[in-house]
Amino acid sequence: MLRNYFKIAWRNMRRHRGFTFINLFGLAVGLTCCLLIALYIRQELSYDCYHQNADRIYRVTRNFSDPDGNVNLHLANVAPPFGPLLKNDFPDIQQIARTLQTNTLLAVNQERAFNEREVFFAEPAFFKIFTVPVHQGNPEQALSEPYSLMLTEKMAEKYFPGQNAVGKVLRLNNQFNVKVTGVYESFPVNAHLHPDFLVSFNTLEDSTIYGKQNLLTNWGNNAFTTYLLLPENYPTQNLEAQFPAFLDRHMTDDPGNGIKPSSWTKLFLQKLTDIHLRSHLDSELEPNGNITTVYLFSAVALFILLIACINFMNLSTARSSLRAKEIGLRKVMGATQPNLIRQFLSESILFALLAVVLAVALTWVFLPVLGNFIGKELRFSFGNSWSLVLVLVGLALLVGLLAGSYPALFLASFQPVKVLKGKLTIGRNSVSLRKSLVVLQFAISVVLLVCTAVVYKQLYYLRHQTLGFNKEHIITANYTSELADKYQAFRNELLATGQVSAVGRSVGVPSDRLLNSMGTLRIQKNDSLAPSPVSFQYLAIDDYFVNTYQLKLKAGRNFNPKEYPTDDSMAFMLNEAGLKMLGFTNPREALGRNIEYGNRKGKLVGVLQDFHFESLHEKIKPLVFIMANGDGYNDLSFKLPGNQLQSGLAHIQKTWQKFLPHRPLEYTFLDEKFGRLYESEQRLGTLFSVFSGIAIVIACLGLYGLASFAMEQRAKEISIRKVLGATVPGIVSLLSRDFVKLVLLANLLAWPIAWYGMHQWLQDFAYRTSLSVWTFGLATVLALLIALVTVAFHALKAAANNPVNALRNE
Repeated sequence: MLRNYFKIAWRNMRRHRGFTFINLFGLAVGLTCCLLIALYIRQELSYDCYHQNADRIYRVTRNFSDPDGNVNLHLANVAPPFGPLLKNDFPDIQQIARTLQTNTLLAVNQERAFNEREVFFAEPAFFKIFTVPVHQGNPEQALSEPYSLMLTEKMAEKYFPGQNAVGKVLRLNNQFNVKVTGVYESFPVNAHLHPDFLVSFNTLEDSTIYGKQNLLTNWGNNAFTTYLLLPENYPTQNLEAQFPAFLDRHMTDDPGNGIKPSSWTKLFLQKLTDIHLRSHLDSELEPNGNITTVYLFSAVALFILLIACINFMNLSTARSSLRAKEIGLRKVMGATQPNLIRQFLSESILFALLAVVLAVALTWVFLPVLGNFIGKELRFSFGNSWSLVLVLVGLALLVGLLAGSYPALFLASFQPVKVLKGKLTIGRNSVSLRKSLVVLQFAISVVLLVCTAVVYKQLYYLRHQTLGFNKEHIITANYTSELADKYQAFRNELLATGQVSAVGRSVGVPSDRLLNSMGTLRIQKNDSLAPSPVSFQYLAIDDYFVNTYQLKLKAGRNFNPKEYPTDDSMAFMLNEAGLKMLGFTNPREALGRNIEYGNRKGKLVGVLQDFHFESLHEKIKPLVFIMANGDGYNDLSFKLPGNQLQSGLAHIQKTWQKFLPHRPLEYTFLDEKFGRLYESEQRLGTLFSVFSGIAIVIACLGLYGLASFAMEQRAKEISIRKVLGATVPGIVSLLSRDFVKLVLLANLLAWPIAWYGMHQWLQDFAYRTSLSVWTFGLATVLALLIALVTVAFHALKAAANNPVNALRNE
């Protein structure tokens, strides 16, 4: 009997090839989307889970609060003293390892030197906490001695091709030599950090780098990522409850003016496996994912699969009359309703299995495209993974049962007497269900269309928002202390030819995060210094930075150490946001007032107009500008004339090589850096476009099939209307009217859902576009046009037919 079921199913599929293609293709596309998204989600959820002790590893984080208790900064890193003090005060902590990421110049010799961004100073316990396969060297002792270094296999081949790297020597930052003591396997893609080099942490104790005493007393340098290994099932909340007393006990030498440290800073423990998806802290080692995105794409996958299943149910139910006599004969021959239900469910499952096979093939084709698009390697391999095979088979069974359940119950309920007498009528309930399913399909499609339009509208807003400075034709590069003594000569040579119009130094450039703070700023009011209500971030700049970025002064002057020699240590500038935070409405009345900030005392010499230093996700922060010492800068900014970009770049390269012959120049265009700030939104917009397009295509395939069937059912009605004088446009309008009503109803259902979802998404931006009515109207018009084109094709064909063909049998 099963053989007969499948034979009948195959014959029906071959007889109605158009409907078979629509059903099979729609379901396969829906399943392909589900598979692709599932592979992406599986990778996102797998971050850092490969470590043997992943569930016991935690990262220490630190936040800072203003006097009102509002958190204004939450760092993923902490100060260096916390590591050893935590290990000493809490014996339950099994292991602690501190790491410090740096941008470093590594050289084999004068001819082979590279700037490396993934160089980490790390304590030996790093290998006791994390699972890192070591291929050469002893992980227990490889980082125990100062000036020792471990590197990945990839880096070993890069620096010492075809040689054994262990025992070789590299020059670090042209300051000292480090000896290679081990080679380890590169961290996998699904890790929150990817160190290419691990330098022994006690190298930092060298007085020329950090100094041992500095590492024990510096509470302000929050650049050290600190990991803990705790016992199994350890109650971390009990440990966190003791952190306030721990802070008050040890931070006695931190300038707090008698205020307990625990009132303005706190420590937290964060699970290792939560870092990638649930951590969006300041100073993360790498850009993280977002659990909201995982939820969002899970919903999109389910929606697309739902649309494909709806197509199957709609078309199977709509064409039920074509199999009515078969069902009647089977019942007359003794088939029971359960037999018929099993028959149609088995056909549905067979169909779903074919769709799964096609979906697997499509996934193989499009997986590299998705991987390249999101910048991650996604793998889809059966190999020995029987679980994946079982999931796919289970998915086919589930889809087959869900999509075929209603058609099976509906078809099996036909009464054989009415069927064989030709009196079968499709009930109102069936028609109403089909209409409801069409409405649901298009509602989902319209939601995706609205989301796509809003994402692209926000992206347009971000790209065309006035930033308050000129970012065009500016390139940035790392500043090195090797330039400190010869910087003026370097700068003069750059500007001599006119191919570079301005050069400035700073600690950070626009598009970076503002993370540096010396705490509360105090400004003169009457005869005393009044504290600011919030902590101020600071930006260290030289006297040419303002002109390089064409920043605008609202009052006062720029730094000018040539005319005012004390500017490099006693002058301050503020932005408008900072001035308003201090209670001043007129910038001029604040000029010349005494200011105290951190360990600096001086006067306010200028007020800069607000500008967007960070991305538009962030509000403009209260900002204080100071000058740094000659070697206290991190970044260089070069302004190039618009008509001399190539020659200007060549001139910079030539000058750089002249002054720093052993250090390669790496530069970035500032507008590209700003573009990268919104890469996730750009990807989101593109993916929404793709998925909304797929949803519309699948929905239109179903609408196409239903329209085709509806025209067949109404062929005689259309012929009679033509005989009585109806025109082709009139008939097309009549036949399209019902479908237009369904699409309009779908829009009414979709609008509130799309508005709520996009309203929540836009809350992530401090500066955002509005949810205008035209966005929703555009989605409605687009959905209507697509539906009308789909239906009108069949309507025109039906209206143009000769009525004799339909009426000659009456």
